[in-house]
Amino acid sequence: MTTIAGEPVPRHGVRIFAIWLVLTAIAVPLIVLVLGPHLPPPHMTVESVDQRNANIVMTALLVPIALLVLVYFIYSFVFFRETTDAIVDGPPIKGHAGAQLLWIVLTSTIVLALAVWGSYTLIAGAHGAGGGQGPDPAAKPTGYQHALPVQVIGQQWEWTFRYPTYGGIETRDLAIPEHTLVAFHVTSLDVTHSFWAYELGVKADAVPGVDNIAYVNPRHTGLFQIRCAELCGLWHGHMSKKGRILASSAFQAWISAAQKKNASIVKYLPKYSRVYYPAPLRRAG
Repeated sequence: MTTIAGEPVPRHGVRIFAIWLVLTAIAVPLIVLVLGPHLPPPHMTVESVDQRNANIVMTALLVPIALLVLVYFIYSFVFFRETTDAIVDGPPIKGHAGAQLLWIVLTSTIVLALAVWGSYTLIAGAHGAGGGQGPDPAAKPTGYQHALPVQVIGQQWEWTFRYPTYGGIETRDLAIPEHTLVAFHVTSLDVTHSFWAYELGVKADAVPGVDNIAYVNPRHTGLFQIRCAELCGLWHGHMSKKGRILASSAFQAWISAAQKKNASIVKYLPKYSRVYYPAPLRRAG
């Protein structure tokens, strides 16, 4: 207790800090250990795990800040409101150099730490994970020379997929093998689309005349969603489907079946190319 004009005054700052500290000590472990595993995206690939870890860190940092604002607001509402009908001036508020300096140091430290961590994750740690890097990626994962190339072709309003190392066959279904580095070569036949495989942690624009490369390393088998994340015309919302991560043996069986199924029409496909250009007479929106 401190005294003003002989009257005891509670140390509100200490109370607020104590309440905030207790709530933070409870909330942050719950965020990391309980909520964290359920944050998006799912951990189907190495890249999606990196993205989830980033979401956990950002959420764990956000919660103490949100709690501080919330605790201060509720505490002020309970203890500092006028309970009578009298209209009186509140006690004068004076600046506190120590509190101001602490606030500047803490906020600056948080911002700089996030900048350093984010830059490291983007440049040194992510290796180009998830995002398309254009035709000449600056961040290449280890073993990128041996990545399985899969061309993702956007067109109104469908996705098709070509496998250049398997005779250049083109399918309406996407399947990739687990524990194999995959290089998605994303492009378009008509307008700009955006290839978004949420569970894989991949999102890369599909632009006519551009080979947009995104790497992904699947961790286990399962289904994943494929959507277009760029407004591309009337039926944009219908441009979605399911992809699959298969065991290596199952993938080989699937690709062999696809080659046999499409054997009679492969000769009618245009020659495989990394880029395509719009045909204006065929554009639909």
